[in-house]
Amino acid sequence: MRLLIVYHSRTGGSQQMAEAAAKAAQSETETVLMTAAQAGPEDLLAADGYIFCAPENLAALSGAMKEFFDRCYYPVLGQIEGRPYAQMICAGSDGANAARQLARIATGWRLREVQPAQIVCTHAQTPQAIEAPKIIAEEDLASCRELGQAIGAGLALGVF
Repeated sequence: MRLLIVYHSRTGGSQQMAEAAAKAAQSETETVLMTAAQAGPEDLLAADGYIFCAPENLAALSGAMKEFFDRCYYPVLGQIEGRPYAQMICAGSDGANAARQLARIATGWRLREVQPAQIVCTHAQTPQAIEAPKIIAEEDLASCRELGQAIGAGLALGVF
């Protein structure tokens, strides 16, 4: 079974989250970690489950992650239905709208959410803090590892 983790990160927060999930998932199942710019429809088709990880920018899913979904949506429509997914959002304050947007896209693909969205809040509120490189707290990275391991184990055991 193969888990595909697709992420976008401009300041490093989402990348740290995705890498933590991937490292833990690798102990359970084959895991492929790709940036949103690298991943394509063929990668989605080759995977049995997904974790999508992106920042929230301006109260929305980041443009680069949205571009990944725009580019891949129709080529895989009707071909990945029922596959499990989870999502992680790196947000400065809330993250809920980005999570809703991603969930709507996943609903269109008829993916099965197997865990509620995990939102990590960096509390970056000033222009300087928003643009600065992020360092995700160890407790948040631990949650990302738990998510990765759980999704990987679920795939490996056929739970999903």
